[in-house]
Amino acid sequence: MEIRINKSSGVPVRQQLEEQILLLIVTGRLKPGSPMPSVRELARRLKIHHNTVSEAYKDLVRRQWLDRRRGSHLTVRGMREGMPLEGALSLDDIVDLAIRVAREQGYTLQELRRRVREILAEKPPDHILLVAEDSRLRRLLQFEIQQALEWPVESCSEKDLAGNRGLAIGALVATPAFALPEVGPMVPRSRPPVPLNFAPPDYLVTEVGKLSGPSIIAVVSASDLCLRAAAGLLAPAIGEKHSLVQFLWPLENSNDLDGADLLLCDSLVAREIRKKRCVSYKLIDPESIHHLGAAMISYQER
Repeated sequence: MEIRINKSSGVPVRQQLEEQILLLIVTGRLKPGSPMPSVRELARRLKIHHNTVSEAYKDLVRRQWLDRRRGSHLTVRGMREGMPLEGALSLDDIVDLAIRVAREQGYTLQELRRRVREILAEKPPDHILLVAEDSRLRRLLQFEIQQALEWPVESCSEKDLAGNRGLAIGALVATPAFALPEVGPMVPRSRPPVPLNFAPPDYLVTEVGKLSGPSIIAVVSASDLCLRAAAGLLAPAIGEKHSLVQFLWPLENSNDLDGADLLLCDSLVAREIRKKRCVSYKLIDPESIHHLGAAMISYQER
């Protein structure tokens, strides 16, 4: 248990001791059930009066952060579900506590900020950060990842990340493969971004091939980039036999789709359209989704 007392500080020694023990508890460095040093042992170790340790312990027991077992043995109290501790700390309280303790030990806020960023960068990611410059494409990709994987998915543009590298803290970054040269240098080398490849149009070409006669094929997407790509990729299959029309979602008039013989809709649009002739397609290659999920698991197992 690492505690440092600064006797030249204007902050009372008892307050320093109590706050540092509390910080060790709320950050998980002192686990529930962990035994606390005896009053005299801790006083001797820190070279402070035993009454100071005793009073700090009593206050933490009163606030239910410590449990007093038989005799004078103290342990860190475990929080029971539905029974919050008296004076339990909010996230703001924990941050304020860390700032006070750091200042008591003579650290500057800049040093604290730098060290917190370093520690957070070493922790396993707890969410995915999708980075894509186009807002419509970003929304579509974020939806597909969130539907396929269990972790929270946040998103931002390349410009946002360039202006605030802290957005990547605690995240595994995913980005379209074509954006990798721009996004890669903006994230820690220890956790490189996962490239997202787009799925080949084979499935859509097969659906077009099932049409027996000349037909009107409508491609509907929430991304104009997706629409342009679909037009180029489907052109050989459509040829002169069929007609291709494109619609950017949301539509101004839902009746615009009534004349289409086949609707090819991205996954975001497909959940909104209830038509039998609607064929849903995913933009991200399944292998990329699998690789992204496997990478998250790998980092969390380290």
